[in-house]
Amino acid sequence: MNKKVITPTILFIIVLIFSFTVLLKGGASDKREGEIILFYGIGCPHCAKVEDYIKQNQIDSKTSLVQKEVYYNQENAKELGEKAQKCGLMANSVGVPFLWDGKGCIVGDRPIIDFFKQKINTQ
Repeated sequence: MNKKVITPTILFIIVLIFSFTVLLKGGASDKREGEIILFYGIGCPHCAKVEDYIKQNQIDSKTSLVQKEVYYNQENAKELGEKAQKCGLMANSVGVPFLWDGKGCIVGDRPIIDFFKQKINTQ
């Protein structure tokens, strides 16, 4: 085949593959940004209050909720710090329970429970 045809074809295929990769990663990232994440610690009494509320009110079945333990899981702790920074909070001084609602941060048992009460009533 002619080099004039092969080179553009190869470049086109590379660009096409790159585009699909970017789109797939972008789509997964967008979905992740919209999910509700509850960061908690094992043994945390305030986290236990939120967990009790979630169980008693079946929050898991009413909304998309991901729960991530941060005392023993360093990846989750790092993610908590990243979310805190997005809200203008210092990553090394934020505590749990900590909720990321896809846009912003909610810290503390009572504010998180109030968030879920409002979310359930609006659905």
